[in-house]
Amino acid sequence: MLKTDEILIPQVYKKGMKLMGNHFEISIVHHQEQEAYEYIAKAVAEISRIEDLLSTFKAHSQTNLINDFAGIKPVKVDKEVFDLIKRALKISEITQGAFDITYGSIDKSLWNFDVNMTAMPDAETAKKTVALINYRNVVLDEAQQTVFLKQKGMRIGFGGIGKGYAADKAKLVLQQLGIKSGIVNASGDLVTWGTQIDGKPWTAAIANPDQKLQAFSYLNISNMAIATSGNYEKFAVIKGKKYSHTINPKTGLPVSGIKSVSIICPQAELADALATPVMVMGVHVGLDLINQLKGVACIVIDDDNRLHTSKNINIS
Repeated sequence: MLKTDEILIPQVYKKGMKLMGNHFEISIVHHQEQEAYEYIAKAVAEISRIEDLLSTFKAHSQTNLINDFAGIKPVKVDKEVFDLIKRALKISEITQGAFDITYGSIDKSLWNFDVNMTAMPDAETAKKTVALINYRNVVLDEAQQTVFLKQKGMRIGFGGIGKGYAADKAKLVLQQLGIKSGIVNASGDLVTWGTQIDGKPWTAAIANPDQKLQAFSYLNISNMAIATSGNYEKFAVIKGKKYSHTINPKTGLPVSGIKSVSIICPQAELADALATPVMVMGVHVGLDLINQLKGVACIVIDDDNRLHTSKNINIS
């Protein structure tokens, strides 16, 4: 039997774990410890279920099935996988291909992004590595619920959208269990709902790209999601210029000019999917796109540490 004080006093219960190749941390506000961890376990089970569907590291995932039959035949998939691919292709359209789930066919051997990388591949070689990347060659059949990749060797991957989608789904599970406040942190991509115990909004720090442990600024993000893409985790310096590990899917070459992009919007999936293409598009084109999207805000830190923001944002 629970004690009265255990029922009345809410606390933050959290658990971290490795899922989808990333570190996830789930935090919820609840009044009973055992029940809190049972609920978190259900959210973890949901993320694991999504990983089994989407991961290219799971031999029997639906993603691998689609890739295995590229250029051969359409593959029937679950409705949620079909719908996620449909939304991903929509992002590709609005970013003019700067986001592309068919990036999976890129030749990783050209890019190691470490101290040993001292020269860029020539433009022709780079172009060949992205020859199979083209979201327009993903054919969806709504009636049959099938996905077909037109060319042999094409591969899709959900690295740019999957963990955001999983975070949103984990949040939904917890909300359906009656959890009024919490955070799902998918390796830095956060989705929050409710408030902290004291009623204050959840806040997120925008990391200083040059000193990760220092905050560049803080944002209130209650009932919002935030995702950040940056060149400070993995990059190469070639002839004094810093290149991000983010590859432009059109040229096959790494992007430069931006240190980090943070997207703030209601869904982690959308935030996750937009952060990388803004890096590819560059400061002005990227911000111009974000300014046209309702309910989406953006913070960009360029290579010269200048701060650029979309029109609808206030930072402290």
